[in-house]
Amino acid sequence: MGANERMIKTKETWAKQKRDTSGREVEGEEAEHERLPPGQHLVNTWPVLDLGHKPEIALADWRLIVSGFVANPVTWTWQDFLAQPQFKSISDFHCVTSWSTLDNEWEGVSFKRLIEAVQPLSLAKFVLFTSYDDYTTNLPLEACGDDDVLLAYKWNGKPLTKEHGGPVRMIVPKRYGWKGAKWVKEITFSDRDQKGFWEVRGYSNSALPWENDRSK
Repeated sequence: MGANERMIKTKETWAKQKRDTSGREVEGEEAEHERLPPGQHLVNTWPVLDLGHKPEIALADWRLIVSGFVANPVTWTWQDFLAQPQFKSISDFHCVTSWSTLDNEWEGVSFKRLIEAVQPLSLAKFVLFTSYDDYTTNLPLEACGDDDVLLAYKWNGKPLTKEHGGPVRMIVPKRYGWKGAKWVKEITFSDRDQKGFWEVRGYSNSALPWENDRSK
């Protein structure tokens, strides 16, 4: 078994056992801890978790392809992306391996703006995200339309690093972090729910932190 396969097996176990290996806990105010979903603890770092490959993507080469059941398919270049109305949001981030960070400031393009641009057809009920490292994850379209969902390229005022999914990653605060694809490359609107990388390996399809919804 290769190193990448071992990592996948380990993360599958984390989800099932609700285990954390992310690092140091942080003493917080009681009010902060009340904001944590079941099984989560607060950290003051942002641990790096991926499939073992961090793609190098030059901004001149970056493209976001949006297709499927939409009236207006688009392919955005980096300049196209920056030309969209810019959106800022502050939200918490919950990882399935049981760590959370609070009050992250994100900046990018709201998913509502993307929906407005591509005009999903009535048949579109689900969204599949594909990344530059070939990672995939899926969500119901209705979950993507929340006010705090965005395609982020900045975190706490600074451009997202490669380790954390830069140039652009999805942020879906009401779901566990694996639903927010790093290095996002393609967004496909569909009439069917196509499970992604972790979902077919036993992770929950809905991934709701407040329901401790980690594995199926």
